[in-house]
Order: sequence, then C-alpha cells, then structure tokens
Amino acid sequence: MGTQTTAKTIFLLVSMVGWLLAGGALMYLSPALLDRFFPSDTTHLWMHNLTQGSYNPNLAVVGGSLVLLLTVAGNLIWYQRFEGKL
Repeated sequence: MGTQTTAKTIFLLVSMVGWLLAGGALMYLSPALLDRFFPSDTTHLWMHNLTQGSYNPNLAVVGGSLVLLLTVAGNLIWYQRFEGKL
C-alpha cells in the first residue's frame, strides 16, 4: 500500500464534499429542468405543487454553480501545484 499525506487526504475529502454539493444542486434543479425541457401535465403539476412550498430553482443554479466553480478551481490548483499534472 502506498502512503498518502495528510494534505492530500484533506484535499480529497474537501473535493468530495464539493462534488456532492454540486450533484445535490443538480438533483434539486431536476424538477425545473424536466418542466422546461420535457413539459407535460405531470411536470406542470409537479412544479405547481413545489412552488406552493418554498421551492426555488435559482438557489440550485446560483449555489450549485458557485460550488462547482470553486471545486473545479480547487482541483486545478491542486493538480498544477502539488501533483505536477495538467
């Protein structure tokens, strides 16, 4: 088994959290995407019911985009500076 530094372990954990948050934002955004690109009576009803509550797809767009950009930037910086790749 190879060894791994503490910094690499922390980077991998932080990166994993970033990718999980970006994926969660896509899941949160999926009802709005389905209603927009594959409209049907079912998706319209789904969106109507969701908007009766506090569903706001802009949260997923802004938050998910920000998390995705930070995660990708972090990965690029890590691999350029510490791994010598890219």
